[in-house]
Amino acid sequence: MDCTKTGNLIRELRLKQNMTQLQLAQQMGISDKTVSKWERGLGCPDVSLLIELAAALKVSVEQILSGSPDLPGQEKWKGIASMRKAGYYICPVCGNLNICTGPAQISCCGSKLEACTAQKASPQQKLCVEEIDGEWYVTSTHPMSKEDYISFVIFVSGANLQVFEQYPEWPLQARIPKRGHGTLLWYSKKEGLYYQLI
Repeated sequence: MDCTKTGNLIRELRLKQNMTQLQLAQQMGISDKTVSKWERGLGCPDVSLLIELAAALKVSVEQILSGSPDLPGQEKWKGIASMRKAGYYICPVCGNLNICTGPAQISCCGSKLEACTAQKASPQQKLCVEEIDGEWYVTSTHPMSKEDYISFVIFVSGANLQVFEQYPEWPLQARIPKRGHGTLLWYSKKEGLYYQLI
């Protein structure tokens, strides 16, 4: 972390929000002298304060650390912190799922992950969705074998996102409270990430 760059960014973001050093300090439970020291590049924020500082200034921790309001590749994310635009990062080794609504660098099992691109499901690939008692009841004829099974089902609607973990050798079943229409996504190790609208 470059204290001068980080300090300049803190000052810029604080002024952008029409906050005084004292107001920022009070919000974080620290002294205004501490904020002044940061802004003059005479010290950097303690690691334990970064999350709270980033939230107060409405930026990410990565932006504070880099001392820049923009991160590489951020242009494509501006203004779309929406669950509908989330990125899905799936580890091919352990199957771990990470969901991000902004730019991210994700690693798992020693490898850097790239966001998966969901493909539109064909009529044969679609999951079966029925409305039962005010819920979407989701099932599938997918074999669900140990070698190839659907490991999770995700329902995205507006600002809501629900993940339903699935297991090999168990029939796929998910009950989703019906709150209007949305997008259903699922992932199979052999076939990849698919979606359908419901």
